[in-house]
Amino acid sequence: MVEYRIDRHSGVATYVQIVQQTKQALRLGMLQAGDKLPTAREVVEATAINPNTVLKAYRELERDGLVEARRGLGTFVRRGLSTAPADSPLRTELDGWAVRAQQAGLDRDDVAALFTAVLDERFAVATPNEHLQGDPS
Repeated sequence: MVEYRIDRHSGVATYVQIVQQTKQALRLGMLQAGDKLPTAREVVEATAINPNTVLKAYRELERDGLVEARRGLGTFVRRGLSTAPADSPLRTELDGWAVRAQQAGLDRDDVAALFTAVLDERFAVATPNEHLQGDPS
């Protein structure tokens, strides 16, 4: 079962953090179709947030077709987003990279900025002009 961690200093709305963490768990295969999400009460007890915030997050996940509420039973995963299993060799390589970054003196924000910059470069959508010019990126 997923355990939500709320960062009150992140500037990201609490319900968005729940949605993002749920989607991350789906992508990593930690949650799969048929799995039950924690009840709003369980999330409230673990995080001390308003129950309406949890329900708002669950409604957004439901609108995205990822979960479904079953009256009297709870909220269940309808489909996964698993494309990178938690035990992927890429995860092991990334973990090693993170250790080296930490040993080099980078903090979490430094690593996040560097990783985001690389992602932005690698996964940028090429404009039509770039395709015409034969840009290999």
